[in-house]
Amino acid sequence: MAGTIEIRTGSRSDLVDITSEIQQEVSRTGVDSGICVVYVPHTTAGVTINEGADPAVCHDILGKLNQLVPAGAGYRHLEGNADSHIKASLMGSSATILVEKGRLVLGTWQKVFFCEFDGPRNRKVYVKVM
Repeated sequence: MAGTIEIRTGSRSDLVDITSEIQQEVSRTGVDSGICVVYVPHTTAGVTINEGADPAVCHDILGKLNQLVPAGAGYRHLEGNADSHIKASLMGSSATILVEKGRLVLGTWQKVFFCEFDGPRNRKVYVKVM
C-alpha cells in the first residue's frame, strides 16, 4: 500500500514534523505489523528522524547544516542552490520505520521530519507500508 503526503513549506530551510501524516497513512492501510518506508522524491529535500519534543533541536540542526554548507560558497552548480543539494544528500531521501500493532515504532521523543532546503515549495512525500 502506498500513499502521498503533500507539503507546502514556508521558508528556504525548515524541518516539518510529518509524523502524524505518516501514521494516518499507516492506519489507512490496516497493516498491523510490518515496515513503513518514507521517501522524498526531491533533490533539495530530505527526511530524518530526530527529537521532536524540543524545537531547539530542529533549530540547531538547521543552524549547523547552514554553517557546514553555507549558501553561495562558490559552488559550480549554476542554479544557486548547490548548498540545498548537499544538505539533502547529508540528510538522506528515505527512512524506514517499524510498524507494530498498527503504530509507528518510534522512541519516546522521536518524530519524523521533512527537511526542506530550497523552499518555499510544494513538496511530496511517498509512504509505502508493507
